Amino acid sequence: MTGAAIDYGDEARIGVIVPSGNVVAEAETHAMLPAGVRALFTRLPLRSTAEAELLAMAAQAEGAAALLADALPAVIAFHCTAATTFSDAISRQVGAGLQAGSRGIASFQTGEAIVAALAALGARRIVLLTPYPAEVNRREAAYLENRGIEVLAENGLGIATNTKMARLPPQAFIDQALRHRHPQAEAYFISCTAIRSAGCIAPLEQALGRPVITSNQALVWQALQRCGAAGRVAGYGALLGG
Repeated sequence: MTGAAIDYGDEARIGVIVPSGNVVAEAETHAMLPAGVRALFTRLPLRSTAEAELLAMAAQAEGAAALLADALPAVIAFHCTAATTFSDAISRQVGAGLQAGSRGIASFQTGEAIVAALAALGARRIVLLTPYPAEVNRREAAYLENRGIEVLAENGLGIATNTKMARLPPQAFIDQALRHRHPQAEAYFISCTAIRSAGCIAPLEQALGRPVITSNQALVWQALQRCGAAGRVAGYGALLGG
């Protein structure tokens, strides 16, 4: 008996660096990628949103990018929202590490993908929703504001570890978004690569009448743009064309 066909990513492969404690990003990324495009992952130590862990992860971007570059992906992404929106200095550090390690392969980081995704949708006024503690939310809101995005409202669930974040059902973020509707919002951004957010996108876009962006969705969109494999992906919101 012949098994199911295996998708090896012959059209394009994307390299993704994720936190070691993240058990969600891989599943959601593969679910949202079109046929012919696959993701290759490597990990860096990070189990929480503690400042020391975030800074240590950012400092190791070069080595992780170099490992992925051996596989010759079309693009390499550093995929941690809390780290890449920590500060402009850390964002520059991550960018320099990616550039040095990727050996000429195109690269980007989650914060950049989010800003680009919002721009593509023409959304300049947003509601920011996260699982994070308040101090992480404040840093992320400042990062977005510094890039011309007005954060009309923000709310975090006060959770600091990847393990606890990953246990939250999608309904937790649907409820959070519905509690924080804003009449002037042009989009809702559900932040964090470690949460089960893909299943929130379609029901929330229908309920709110506005685009919904998630960190993992923005990664997929930006990777497809960068590797020239952009196309409609049904079921995951306006950003991906369906």
